[in-house]
Amino acid sequence: MQPTRVGAVMVHDVVTAQYGTPFKDVVRLLGEHRVSGLPVVDEDGRVLGVVSETDLMLHQVTEPSGQSWITGLRRLRHDARQATAKRHARTAGGLMTAPAVTVRADATVAEAARLMAAHRVERLPVLDEEDRLAGIVTRHDLLRVFLRGDEEIRRAVQEQVLGETLWLEPNAVDVSVTRGIVTLTGRLERRSEIAVALGMTGRLDGVVDVVDRLSYRLDDRRLQPAEQTLHGVADDWLRRL
Repeated sequence: MQPTRVGAVMVHDVVTAQYGTPFKDVVRLLGEHRVSGLPVVDEDGRVLGVVSETDLMLHQVTEPSGQSWITGLRRLRHDARQATAKRHARTAGGLMTAPAVTVRADATVAEAARLMAAHRVERLPVLDEEDRLAGIVTRHDLLRVFLRGDEEIRRAVQEQVLGETLWLEPNAVDVSVTRGIVTLTGRLERRSEIAVALGMTGRLDGVVDVVDRLSYRLDDRRLQPAEQTLHGVADDWLRRL
C-alpha cells in the first residue's frame, strides 16, 4: 500500500526569481502568473528562500512614529527586525524568507501537510535527490487527494487493507463509504487486527475519517510473547502504527 507522494501532485513548471531580481519584477511575476509566492533560487537551481505577497506588503507599512529607524531596529525582536529589513528591500534576496521550508519529492502528502501546518506556510518548494528545485506544492495540491471517489476508496479498503494486509475474505468485513468517511462493520478473529484495520484505512488517500464498528473473537493482548510470534502480519503492522 503506497500513499501518494508529493511528486505526484506538485506543479513542475515553477515561477522563480533570482536573488537580484528587482522588487517590481517580483510583483510582476506574481501578478502575471497569478501565484501568491515563489521560490528564490541560485544559478544551480538550489532554493535560497521564498517570497510571498506578505513579504511584498511590508513595503506599505510605515515606520513607527517618534523614533529613528536605527533606534527602533534595536528594540525589535528577531522577526520584527526581519520585517523592518524587508520594508527597505529592493530585490528578491532582501524580500525573501530564508531558509525556505522545503520537502522532498518522495515525501508523502501527509508529511508535506504536517510541514505546512507546523511552519504555517501555504506552499513548499519540492527538491529532487540533488537538492535542486523540482517543483512546488501548495495546500490546494495536497487537498486534491480528497477528491478520490467513495467507490474507489471502498475498493482500496477491501483490496489493500482487508485482502493484502489482513488476508481476509472479501465479505468478512462490511465496508461503506460516504463522502470519504469509511465505516467498518464486522467481526475479526483477533482484537489486534482492529487496530491494523483502522490505522491502515485511515492512511488511505481520500479518507476523511474511519468509523469503528468492529468486534473480535479473541483478545490477544494477554498472549505470551512466544504465542504472539505465531500470529504474523497483524502484529508487524501494529508495531508500525
